Amino acid sequence: MMTHDLSALELSRAICAGKLSVLEAVSAAIRLARQNEHNAFLSVAEESSVRRAKKVQEQINAGEIHSPLAGVPIALKDNISAAGTKTTCASKMLGGYTPVYNATVVDKLERAGMIVIGKLNMDEFAMGGSGETSAFGTVLNPWDKSRVAGGSSAGSAAAAASGEVPLALGSDTGGSIRQPCSFCGATGIKPTYGAVSRYGLIAYASSLDQIGPIAMNINDSAALLSVISGPDGKDSTCIIDKAFDFPGGEENQSPGVKIGLPRNYFGDGIDEDVKIAVLAAAKEFEAAGAVVEEFDMPLTDYMIPAYYIIACAEASSNLSRYDGLKYGYRKDGANTLVDVYRHSRSEGFGIEVKRRIMLGSFVLSSGYYDAYYKKALQTRALIKDAYSKLFERFDMILSPVAPTTAYKIGENIDDPVKMYMGDIFTVSVNLAGLPAVSLPCGFDKEGLPVGFQLIGDFFAEEKLIRAAQVYQNLTDHHTKRPGGRC
Repeated sequence: MMTHDLSALELSRAICAGKLSVLEAVSAAIRLARQNEHNAFLSVAEESSVRRAKKVQEQINAGEIHSPLAGVPIALKDNISAAGTKTTCASKMLGGYTPVYNATVVDKLERAGMIVIGKLNMDEFAMGGSGETSAFGTVLNPWDKSRVAGGSSAGSAAAAASGEVPLALGSDTGGSIRQPCSFCGATGIKPTYGAVSRYGLIAYASSLDQIGPIAMNINDSAALLSVISGPDGKDSTCIIDKAFDFPGGEENQSPGVKIGLPRNYFGDGIDEDVKIAVLAAAKEFEAAGAVVEEFDMPLTDYMIPAYYIIACAEASSNLSRYDGLKYGYRKDGANTLVDVYRHSRSEGFGIEVKRRIMLGSFVLSSGYYDAYYKKALQTRALIKDAYSKLFERFDMILSPVAPTTAYKIGENIDDPVKMYMGDIFTVSVNLAGLPAVSLPCGFDKEGLPVGFQLIGDFFAEEKLIRAAQVYQNLTDHHTKRPGGRC
């Protein structure tokens, strides 16, 4: 049995039925991770994974685990802490850091009988939209290795899309789950802010970051979100009352569901192939019984500026702890405290991280706080209010994830403004704290995946997942694999 051809739920059912052992599933995933064909993995925890596979097999045989994902291997974006496993944020600054505790989501994975096999490459400290800012090399798109995988959860999307691992966790600060899923043809969920604990997630922008699942179909993603969601006393921002419990998803119709389609997202700046594929997805929903109505998304000119001001301000504060003294990279031979700070930070951080720290420090500085940061917070409040009014009209909003498909490695890395504008359709979701689901909906003329997203109101994950299940039951885009596998 070829384990990489099975979905995560199918893999667990095969294990629980005795058709496959946990060790076989984990060993197959480790072999692919070791090959690391797309530079998606930064580390592989082979010995601990094998030990845990044997333990989980015993628990399954004894009837002690009843999770639908029992025995399934999973990999983590390298900003999610796992005890005893190097966690670097793809940065020289944390090149030797090994946490002594698990993130809450890791504890939940283990309670569900899942096996963490390794850590995944990413943009450094989650700052980037292409997978190119990693200190350990660019992640390669499995559909075309000359192209980027998206970011910042580049390794998570590439590993899931290529079948190297059936499930992955990423984090989404301004589209960092959805955009690489769009570029790689995977399916991901950015949960409502407060639905998944951030304890153990190394912070980029604390009011925006959220951990979420990446898989090859919506049912696997939903099952994983059920595992990692739920309250946590270690995270005061985790406000959900109980974990999600999603339906099985056999529906092929969405009668009466009202979907908003932002017409101003389909004007200048979006590739024609992306536009065609996303509008075709809207037609599929109409054919399934949904009502699709166009509208003009407000405040679009302010979304990118507000996001980058707030995100960089929070990054400047969060990354101030990496000073060369307490932990992280420290420059040898520095003679004064100022030299320790200057050399450790200038050598430990990459160019994009330094750019965002400088921008964040600027907007928080005396004389500029009111002019920039305060205005960005006011804009954020207006964006939240605009979404609240939209969800009085619509059950959900359908939009592109990115204005383009995956571009060539090196094509945009020297143009930060162009890179930032690639987040135009995703950042408002994080500013408002809303949930969104990213799904593949076709391919461009060069055979590269195109994705769309469904955006919902606070804690409307079940509604979004039902709609995504309807779409995936009616189409086969999610079954396509790099190299022609289905």
